[in-house]
Amino acid sequence: MLATTKRTNFGIDISSLLIRLTFGFTMLYNHGWGKFMRFFEDGPVKFGDPIGLGPTVSLGLASFAELFCAGALMIGLFTRLSTIPLIITMGVAIFVVHINDPLGKWELPMMYIVAYLAILIIGPGKYSLDSLIKK
Repeated sequence: MLATTKRTNFGIDISSLLIRLTFGFTMLYNHGWGKFMRFFEDGPVKFGDPIGLGPTVSLGLASFAELFCAGALMIGLFTRLSTIPLIITMGVAIFVVHINDPLGKWELPMMYIVAYLAILIIGPGKYSLDSLIKK
């Protein structure tokens, strides 16, 4: 059974669900929530400005992707559209923020970007709000 090469819709749907839940939750919980909470701290926003938009806009864009898009990804709402800001955010992390750092610094964003690209390609699967809306 494990050696079979036959793909099933069930297997693809379950795989999509597992990838969406895992990479959506870890992004939201480990990265997005903390960035979002910075808006409620006293004083000026302290955040990097990797693409020259200013720290407040950069924090807002990263928070939007890592919190709201990751949440939408988990429930499978606007799934493919939600991956785009996440892919862009991870691309900035890899190719702008950590480009000159050792592998250990950009390994995690590289894993995220590959997972988000896979979700973009395979779609939300049967176990998603997108699937329910489509019906």
